[in-house]
Order: sequence, then structure tokens, then C-alpha cells
Amino acid sequence: MSDLPSDPLTDSKEDPNDSREPSNSRRQFLKNTGFAVGGLIVGGVVGSMFRKSPQGTAPSPAAPTPETGAVNYNQALMYFNQEQFQIVEAATERLFPKNAQGPGAKDMGVAFFIDHQLAGEWGTNGREYMSGPFFVGEKTQGYQGHLKRREIFDIALTELQNYSNQKYSKNYADLAAAEQDAVLKAFETDEVKLTTISASGFFKTLFSSTMEGVYADPLYGGNSNMDGWKMKNFPGNQMSFDQIIEKDEFVKMQPVSLRDHLSH
Repeated sequence: MSDLPSDPLTDSKEDPNDSREPSNSRRQFLKNTGFAVGGLIVGGVVGSMFRKSPQGTAPSPAAPTPETGAVNYNQALMYFNQEQFQIVEAATERLFPKNAQGPGAKDMGVAFFIDHQLAGEWGTNGREYMSGPFFVGEKTQGYQGHLKRREIFDIALTELQNYSNQKYSKNYADLAAAEQDAVLKAFETDEVKLTTISASGFFKTLFSSTMEGVYADPLYGGNSNMDGWKMKNFPGNQMSFDQIIEKDEFVKMQPVSLRDHLSH
């Protein structure tokens, strides 16, 4: 495959050796308030987690992570059927594969994250204007059609499976890694000609959703065991930084999920 877009979390990461002092007003604000991170965003998929999707299947058993025995939060299908889930799980693993730095998308439950998002308002474009008339917009305007994201995934996953069977006589999830990459490349470059959606547009959505699933809070179904955060030394949803705000050196903290606060 061609070089994938750079990771904005990596590119924008602050230098831990940067010893510049924060402004006095900012420091005083953080000390007075006692916390720097807050806000549990509710709605969207969070609300839908407790509603059964019409296309939902029986809950899938949670798989323990090899290192700690921890499990993913909310590992149950809410929108995908088993075939769709297997395709997305295999494709996201090729976009964010396991390597020496840490686990890949499959081990971090990214396919569950995407499934949960499609089951909620993101999947139905619930907060977006979706009525006509429809015109071809500029590239900077993004998607301008009437299909909802879940409909785009339904169409694209069917076409991806059809293309895999046509070219390799196998389902996508059964292909070798190089063959899976070739299928994704064909979608990325619009080599696959689709009549209802843009193949490259779906690839971009799948890629961005994969990155979101790697780094989102585990409450939403991905980032199992907070491994995505651990690879970035990201502290997650800490309630307070008052113990380290005065320190000049970089302090590595054990990440905390939103889910860790819900039992209190």
C-alpha cells in the first residue's frame, strides 16, 4: 500500500524535555480548580449502547488481553453482522497492524468501536443536515450525498467482499496479508469502480475510524486496556494533575479511562 497519512497524535506530540514554564495564570488556574481534564461526553453511541440494534447479533464474548487479562469494554455487536465484523476486523488490522511497539487494531477492539459508532448518531448522521438538493461539492466540503454512514459501510463492505472473491476467490478475511493490502489499495485509489459510493471516500472513512478506535476512550469499545494511550504516554481521563503541575520534568502516568470513574 502507499504511505498512509501521518498520525496527528505523533506529529503534534510535545517534547517531554521541553522545560518551558507554563504561564502563571494557567498554573494558578489548574491549581485552583484541581483538575485539568473533565467532561464526560454523553449521547450518540453512549446512549445507544443500552438499546438493541435491529441488526444486532448476540453479544460476542470478551477476549482477555494477553499481557494483563483485562478485557475490552462493551465487546458486543450492535450493528454489524458477523461477516461485516470479520471484514472490518481484518481491514483495520492491516491499517494499524501489530508490531514491536504494541498491539494492533484487532487486539485493541477497533472493529467493536466502529460497530458501536455506526449503531449511534454517527452512523445515522443524526446531527447533520441530510436533505436535498444534492450537488457535487468542493473537496474541502466533504461528503455531500444522502446516504447515511451505516448505509455507506453496508454497501462498501459488500463490494469489498465481492471484489475479494472476484480477484482471489476468497472472502476478504481469509486472504493473506499482502492480498488484503492489495484490496484496500484498490479502494484507496478508486481502482474499484462503484456506482453508489466512492471507493476512496470509504477508505478514508475507514482509516479515520480506525485511528479513532485506537485512541478513543475504552468506554466506546476500542483502545482495549488503554494500549493506544500507553504507546503515546497519554494519561487519559485524569481527574487531577495537581500533584505534578509544578514538576519541570515529564511525568509518565498510568492512564485512566472514563469507565474508571463510573463506579464512583
